[in-house]
Amino acid sequence: MTDATLAFAAAFLALGSVAVWLAIVATRADAADPNRLVAQLRLAQYAALLLAFASAVYVGLALAQDGATGAGFDVAIATGFFVLAATATTWEPGRALTALALAWCAHAIVHLGHAADLLPSTAIPDWYPTASAIYDVCMAGVCYLPVLRR
Repeated sequence: MTDATLAFAAAFLALGSVAVWLAIVATRADAADPNRLVAQLRLAQYAALLLAFASAVYVGLALAQDGATGAGFDVAIATGFFVLAATATTWEPGRALTALALAWCAHAIVHLGHAADLLPSTAIPDWYPTASAIYDVCMAGVCYLPVLRR
């Protein structure tokens, strides 16, 4: 692994740990406490931002693979995740967190599509799709945890 790859992975792990902390705060708050709603809203906003960042990776890789078959499909999928992330920040937190959990699961499926060579993956390191799919499923769980505690 290169230094840039390690820095990229460390940054996503650090950003994910903030989401875990926000989920714990939201889960531990009393259901009648207004701070719970605020914590859920912050988690939804943060998870949406991370989803947009994670989707941007494949836009960058599609641009790097100029002329690769299916690269436009990657950009279209990423655009769908961008739209969901942008609109989820305006929804009620429980609905937003549920939608974001589903979106993170769908994002994991996209990663596995790259691992199975169903989507273009020429510029992607071999370890990236599987590691990212695991990260995505963990993020889905983090998003859904406060919703389960209602």
